[in-house]
Amino acid sequence: MAPTLPPSLPQSLPPAEPEAGPRPRVSARGRLRTYFLTGIIVSGPLAITIYLTWWFISLIDGWVKPLVPASYLPDHYLPFSIPGLGLVIAFVAVTLLGFLTANLVGRSVVEFGEVLLARTPVISGLYKGLRQIFETLFSANGTSFRTVGLVEFPVKGTWSVVFLSAPAAPDVQNALAPGGDHVGVFLPCAPNPTTGFFFYLPRADIVEIAMSVDDAAKLVMSAGVIQPDDPQARESQAKFHAMASTLRAAHGAPPKVDA
Repeated sequence: MAPTLPPSLPQSLPPAEPEAGPRPRVSARGRLRTYFLTGIIVSGPLAITIYLTWWFISLIDGWVKPLVPASYLPDHYLPFSIPGLGLVIAFVAVTLLGFLTANLVGRSVVEFGEVLLARTPVISGLYKGLRQIFETLFSANGTSFRTVGLVEFPVKGTWSVVFLSAPAAPDVQNALAPGGDHVGVFLPCAPNPTTGFFFYLPRADIVEIAMSVDDAAKLVMSAGVIQPDDPQARESQAKFHAMASTLRAAHGAPPKVDA
């Protein structure tokens, strides 16, 4: 007769959990490759950002500092140069100019200067054109280059990203199609979106898309690699965290748990 278990004990025991296998060993070559890629991901964007920022500050300093008497610059009394001082001076000067222009006296001075420029050959046309461009781009109420669209370019069936500009002027509109609705579009070139093509198109031939100008610029500069709300970007970030976890595991550190 088979022995029976006491009533106080369960009739069946839970299966034993399998022991965790040994951690996969990471070779020295693989570890070195992971270190290098992690360093590139961390240092690359940081180095480029610092370089561009330093280049911009040095450019403004080179323009502004020669206009200020040396006796008014701290660099004249210190054994070293203060980077960014010209940028601060330019910011204060531009802000002060805007404040003075906003009142009656400032507007009178600006109008007097514009009259002198308008009577100067060559310079008058250049100044008027540049002023219109700046007023259009930096106006708080402007709508130019705030809408992204798609047009069939360069051939039928291929689509390019464009930025919508201002509607066609009456003279241009009448020359193209009287009573029509043409709008100017700017087609940026990859990877430099500051260059491209400008042309007029019927508004019906433009497919407006719900994409910000920043996302469209990133799309053009990366030649389509960086997509708006790109799942691939999230996957790359996950791979980066996985590489970091692999390094921590190789060194015996506990894995980091995201909050």
